[in-house]
Amino acid sequence: MRILIFFLVASLLFAENEKGLKMPSIFSDNMVLQQNSKVAVWGLSNPGAEITIKASWNESAKATADQNGKWMAHLKTPSAGGPYLLSVTDGKSEIEFNNVLIGEVWLCSGQSNMEMPLEGWPPTDTVANSKQVIANATNKNIRFFTVTRAISEKPEFDCVGRWEESNPESAAKFSATAYFFGKKLYEELNIPVGLIHSSWGGTPIEAWTGAKYISTVDEYKDIVEKLKNARKEIDRLKAWLAEKPTIDINSIKSPTPWKGLDLNDSQCAKPGFDDSAWKTMELPVKWESTEMGNFDGVVWFRKNIKIKNEWINKELTLELGPIDDMDVTYVNGVKIGGYEEGGYWQTDRIYKIPAELAKDQNLTVAVRVVDTQGGGGIWGSSEKMKLRPTDSNESVSLAGEWKYLPVAEYYGGKLYLFDVKNAEYYKRPKLSVEYSAFTPTLLFNGMIAPLIPYNIKGAIWYQGESNTGNPELYKKLFPLMIKNWREEWGLGDFAFYYVQIAPYNYGPNVESQKLREAQLMTLSVPNTGMAVTLDIGNPNNIHPANKKDVGERLARWALAKDYGKKIEFSGPIYKSMKIEGNKIILTFDYTDGGLVIKEINGENNFLIAGKDKVFKKAKVEIKDDKLIVYSDSVENPAAVRYCWDNISEGTLFNKAGLPASSFRTDNWD
Repeated sequence: MRILIFFLVASLLFAENEKGLKMPSIFSDNMVLQQNSKVAVWGLSNPGAEITIKASWNESAKATADQNGKWMAHLKTPSAGGPYLLSVTDGKSEIEFNNVLIGEVWLCSGQSNMEMPLEGWPPTDTVANSKQVIANATNKNIRFFTVTRAISEKPEFDCVGRWEESNPESAAKFSATAYFFGKKLYEELNIPVGLIHSSWGGTPIEAWTGAKYISTVDEYKDIVEKLKNARKEIDRLKAWLAEKPTIDINSIKSPTPWKGLDLNDSQCAKPGFDDSAWKTMELPVKWESTEMGNFDGVVWFRKNIKIKNEWINKELTLELGPIDDMDVTYVNGVKIGGYEEGGYWQTDRIYKIPAELAKDQNLTVAVRVVDTQGGGGIWGSSEKMKLRPTDSNESVSLAGEWKYLPVAEYYGGKLYLFDVKNAEYYKRPKLSVEYSAFTPTLLFNGMIAPLIPYNIKGAIWYQGESNTGNPELYKKLFPLMIKNWREEWGLGDFAFYYVQIAPYNYGPNVESQKLREAQLMTLSVPNTGMAVTLDIGNPNNIHPANKKDVGERLARWALAKDYGKKIEFSGPIYKSMKIEGNKIILTFDYTDGGLVIKEINGENNFLIAGKDKVFKKAKVEIKDDKLIVYSDSVENPAAVRYCWDNISEGTLFNKAGLPASSFRTDNWD
């Protein structure tokens, strides 16, 4: 079973004074409250305490703390404006919030393509024109709140985060997709915009869905009970982790905070170090697929190698393939290379071993690997792991068994350190259930529940890549999660706009077009909208650089549907088909002035088949707002497919320049 333990900080950060009136961190200076509504305001105090909320826009509200000290009130907000002052008192103590704006509040969530910051993850995962955008990001009317990563087996009262004004420093670290969405809203509406960002790269949709809802799905009906039964185990583990020393990465004021970290683990690099207690792992591999499971943190790998006599006193070349995310590599206790900043997870590691280190037949290779999110490890192909003389093509393979030891776990911006000499990681309490960011309900509990019922206008969502392995299940899970969020917030069917995943080469065992189809089908859920990215993806990079168009396409839905702007908001959506002789006539919604075909290298990415289900490249013609599809080699056509694979890019648009979704007219397997 994959096991990943994240320590949930024992004492959550509240906005509070020393006398005990507490409010969750979603209430802070610089916050944005939803305009023209009765916003929920809540917190903790002594049981029976009378709570008074006063706003400088001449509104007030009252509440009484219940027997558990919880209280909630609803405060009327005016039209957009500010800044204002908001005060909350229980008669004994008072909290004041300054620089409060009234405007439009949106929740922004998903996995890595939503999480990807405006500064990107260079050098490979970059955001187009980010330097210029960041330099011009100062805007006191756009505010950000980022939820720090957290998981929990039960819905949490609070999360870690704070509201910030948009400026080059805060915008650089904020979600690029969310930033461009909010910026577009502000430019069109000229009112304050508040963006709440809650994402975690690589995570599946079931982790973002609450217990009541996920337990209705057969595949997950037992997980809630299992988590409940494992609470004592989880508590025991949390207590164990709480005793460990920590390093706060977020407090390190450096562009390369991971460089040169002292984890009291330097002995792991030395050839004479006793690693007999270490376990073994077959490399190359992403360690999530091993008994280590879903783990973010620092792991050492060691391998003793015996070289040929004729290689002694020669310069050698060590090749390890790509390492996710960072590494420092040693030979016989001497550092020979490393990548100690993020963004190089796809970069092959090729390091020179000086001749003086190869003074006898014995070499000890030790690699300290740091993984901060998603997959981790020495993960390329076996052919890329080898050792050779620099001046020769003769080599020995390094693939196979390596010893490994996790020495630190990364969670919530902190590293929790394990004792190296005692191989302490292997002694931590065991769990009977997976406890990770990939476990159903745990992200909802830790990163969504603390935001409820903070008033929002709607939500934007960018996720799906991690569910491409089971598109049929996603057809259930996605509408279910939307229902879950809407019912928990109690604001009715608030707007929910999402991004259809872009083309990417997932490999032959994945049919991501079916996941896109599941997303397309979710448009049947009321008050939803989909931003198509078939034309702005990158088949060779799962994190496309063009986040501006993504954010602005989401904003088009909001501007048209929620703010009454006369603006095109969707590309063509397949509606119906009619067979006429050897041709199929397709009709679409959202043609907005007509259809446009933009071929890519002479290809239109349409396929057509007869009843034999053998698809062949098709020709297309546009007539009015219809598309005529045919092939000279298909006399009796039965079905059409468009961009029906992992990597085909969009060629069909409307006159507004918005792309069509991939689709098929059949339901064949």
